[in-house]
Amino acid sequence: MTSSRRFAVLYVLLALTGLYLHFHADMLVPAKRPFREFPARNQGWRMVSQSGFSAAVLDILKPTDYLARSYADAEGGYASLYIGFHNAGGVHTPRHCLPGNGWYRISEKETSFFVNGKLLRFVRAVYQKGEEKELFLYWYQMKGKSLSDEYSLKLQEIINSVLYRRRDLAFIRISMPLDSGEEEAYARGLRFIRDFYPSIETFLPQ
Repeated sequence: MTSSRRFAVLYVLLALTGLYLHFHADMLVPAKRPFREFPARNQGWRMVSQSGFSAAVLDILKPTDYLARSYADAEGGYASLYIGFHNAGGVHTPRHCLPGNGWYRISEKETSFFVNGKLLRFVRAVYQKGEEKELFLYWYQMKGKSLSDEYSLKLQEIINSVLYRRRDLAFIRISMPLDSGEEEAYARGLRFIRDFYPSIETFLPQ
């Protein structure tokens, strides 16, 4: 193929890409159910508090719907759950939000385990603020698929937009205070995920 033909093919591809991006519009996919219906009791866990964000915080996070609760188990162990659903993409992660609120990261790694018949990929991270330490387990979920890093998230957003005209996603985070050791908190977090993941899936579009 001559250079002039290669240039012509490239020009046509660029033009087609420009037309696609100009006329392409993603659908706004709602959550299956409003998060106010999320169970307050489940598998021995009971809700002990629920938070609502200020208008200023919501203007930054921009969730379509969200849930911020704390639960306690029968032994008095605590776990906090945040779910932020975005029907048109865009999400703030702990890597960006927590340092801005005075937390600094001590450790972080990506890991996974099977829950409800699926391989769940998530991040395990420890953050500290003053004398307070917390363990965070978090992931992103798109069309039933879990993602644990921002690069995979952006790639999946592009794929879903091109193939399905969708960019809806959820950010799920579970946090536990490290007042009784990291491994004990981690075990509690995994148990919380096992107990609540089936419920989480009933609220998110597949």
